Amino acid sequence: MADWKQALRRVLYPAYEARVVRRLPAELLPRHIGVMLDGNRRWAKAVGADTAHGHRAGAANIEPLLGWCEEVGVQVVTLWLLSTDNLNRPSEELDALLPIIADAVETLAEQRRWRLHPVGALDLLPTDIAERLKVAAEETREVDGMLVNVAVGYGGRREIADAVRSLLSEHAERGTSLEELAESIDVEHIASHLYTRGQPDPDLVIRTSGEQRLGGFLLWQSAQSEFYFCEAYWPDFRRVDFLRAVRAYAQRERRYGA
Repeated sequence: MADWKQALRRVLYPAYEARVVRRLPAELLPRHIGVMLDGNRRWAKAVGADTAHGHRAGAANIEPLLGWCEEVGVQVVTLWLLSTDNLNRPSEELDALLPIIADAVETLAEQRRWRLHPVGALDLLPTDIAERLKVAAEETREVDGMLVNVAVGYGGRREIADAVRSLLSEHAERGTSLEELAESIDVEHIASHLYTRGQPDPDLVIRTSGEQRLGGFLLWQSAQSEFYFCEAYWPDFRRVDFLRAVRAYAQRERRYGA
């Protein structure tokens, strides 16, 4: 019976997905999608595997996601792969996870399809991991493709603090007094020092695994984003789940600031 159901799904899902894609209104699709790739550890536990196996399964699902995003015309994707809080996990888990992340980013760079941009406090990462991320970014700097922000060692509060610190340093070099800075500072000044400066804010933020919280993801940028929470653990997140998220976004009436 289970085999019969799986065979039926293999026939029906492509037809269903194709219909969803045809009906997506191009003028209402998101330009920037943020994705919280959550649930690797719980997926591994559910299938009786170790945590590292879950992280590898999650890493393998990144490239398909980027292909789905390209399919519907997304311009920017931000992938949250590791938070600053995650850096407090046991060393044995981090020792396995960080190379998996670096391997995944390097594999994306080898495709030469996307322009990779690491965002986060890279100074908190082991030197060799941070260097691998920087090299991947440099190798794809001239790629004329979708921009992919790779958030590793990322925390929304840390980003805002770094932005303010950068802003203060810039004006200190100019000789701006604190009084002058206090008089002139505004939202745009801080935004211009964020990790994602110059990019559109995310229109849609997707979180997998059933959790319904931001956890510090793009705190500043997501002020007017739409959110979509999916029950599937990240390794099980499918094209049909992605299309449903995009369809739900397109059907919403966006009320900026309300």
